[in-house]
Amino acid sequence: MTQGSAVKIAVLDDWQSVAHHVVDWTALDSIGEVSFLHEFPADTATMASRLKDFTVICVMRERTIFDDALFSQLPNLKLMVTGGMRNAALDVAAAKRLGIQIAGTESYKYAAPELTWALIMAVTRNIVDEANSLRAGNWQVGIGSDLYGKTLGIVGLGSIGQKLARYAQAFDMKVIAWSENLTAERAAEHGVTYVSKAQLFEQSDVVSVNLVLSDRSRGLVDAQALNRMKPTAYLVNTARGPIIDEDALAEVLKQKKIAGAALDVYGQEPLPADHPFRSLPNLLATPHVGYVAENNYRMFFTQMIEDIQAWHAGAPIRLFG
Repeated sequence: MTQGSAVKIAVLDDWQSVAHHVVDWTALDSIGEVSFLHEFPADTATMASRLKDFTVICVMRERTIFDDALFSQLPNLKLMVTGGMRNAALDVAAAKRLGIQIAGTESYKYAAPELTWALIMAVTRNIVDEANSLRAGNWQVGIGSDLYGKTLGIVGLGSIGQKLARYAQAFDMKVIAWSENLTAERAAEHGVTYVSKAQLFEQSDVVSVNLVLSDRSRGLVDAQALNRMKPTAYLVNTARGPIIDEDALAEVLKQKKIAGAALDVYGQEPLPADHPFRSLPNLLATPHVGYVAENNYRMFFTQMIEDIQAWHAGAPIRLFG
């Protein structure tokens, strides 16, 4: 808590320059000055120079990495506020050691599954190529794949996976699921059939990855899993990029061992300009927009303001780590 002087507050990761308009930040005028930073993440020295004067920093989940090296060069930082109640990009132990508190927010539960389903529809029906063909003055260029009667395989039957299961059931799809913690009983509660990891990749017409990134899930969708997929199957990932072995996926797509993939997340974001995912013809790639929805932004930023107000009043809320 800082009293007696204006608190310098930074809002990072505002890449679309929209944060200032989503909610009313004047609620913090009595506490300090809010600055909106639109730059992409940079090297540690640049980030330290950019942020060294701020007492409070607000970030989006897993956009800018705050490791021990960066935290150690921010002597004025007392409060970090993140969208969501977990953030794998923050070294929570380092923050705690340095006396930096971390607060989070609730998350809007519908933006990510809706985007996932949009990608499933788009990649299976070849919507982007067809739309681009029409825009270029041409007509039909391919044939779409139906979802009716097909099998959706969900890797991770958490809150997002459960919503996807309901969407798929509405399309009369069979739904199977696997994760290391999932049981047949819990899957059955959602009308889903529990299978092994190998069976999921072998049987699915669409595989959707919906796991939290952790040491256990990192690289879980590896070359072996990808090579089990049907040549007519699609892979969709709206969870976190490092869950998939990106080199292995690029190779599978180049060799056309599967029909295609749709990705919204990547190991490095923004995606490098020369990355093969920008040019593979059988890959639909979007720039991590799963969380970029009006209701989600409004919830994130409203609760970030609440977190800062509570911290400044000496009664912090939604702390973690």
